[in-house]
Amino acid sequence: MVGGHYTYAEVPFFDDLFGSERNNYDKVGHFFQGFVPALIAREILLRKNVVNSAAWRHYIIISICLAFSAFYELIEWWVALASGEDAEAFLGTQGYVWDTQSDMGIALLGAICSLLILSKIHNQQLKYLLQK
Repeated sequence: MVGGHYTYAEVPFFDDLFGSERNNYDKVGHFFQGFVPALIAREILLRKNVVNSAAWRHYIIISICLAFSAFYELIEWWVALASGEDAEAFLGTQGYVWDTQSDMGIALLGAICSLLILSKIHNQQLKYLLQK
């Protein structure tokens, strides 16, 4: 709820976190922008039996997450163009020229973490579900 009250650059907890000059609250959102879609994509690919190879499945899942993140960055850019002067406040770049690329990198990290941490649990849940 805190994130909904402030703009990205003004969330109090993330001011000067780890000695950074910028507020990195938006990175939490971008991490989960990769983490959650990875679960959804994995669920669909497994249930529909699209790919049998785990390596190819992981590659496709990560590609889907990166595509989702890139599309979100395009939407941010289009809104920034439409909003004109308020673009900096909307984007929350805080003068960081690599903001878009780092946002996508954090989403990639989120997708990889999701696959590494939750794949085994997800497999067990699907196995249990299919036994019923």
